[in-house]
Amino acid sequence: QVQLVESGGGLVQTGGSLRLSCAASGSILSINTMAWYPQAPGKQRELVAFITSGGSTHYVDSLKGRFTISRDNAKNTLYLQMNSLKPEDTAVYYCNVQIRTVSFPYTADYWGQGTQVTVSS
Repeated sequence: QVQLVESGGGLVQTGGSLRLSCAASGSILSINTMAWYPQAPGKQRELVAFITSGGSTHYVDSLKGRFTISRDNAKNTLYLQMNSLKPEDTAVYYCNVQIRTVSFPYTADYWGQGTQVTVSS
């Protein structure tokens, strides 16, 4: 069994900052790519940033320079530092983690429960 627990969302004003966390726990053998997928109201969930097991990071162009994705492999935790927030960043942010468990020989995708980020104008 694997659990992903997200935290760090909230209500901030335009220009503010938030730091999201996504902690994985359970019978984890290894973790591959970790990613963030915001889902704005009425829209589909979309990939905006991911980090590989080797630490390589990738962002959609609209986030470059404002958001920073990172991970702590010792804690099995993913982070998203969000700066210079804009109202259009408002969404429920889901983490997605590729995990190989002790009981299953293949890597599978796991999702967090989502954390609400609201940016007021």
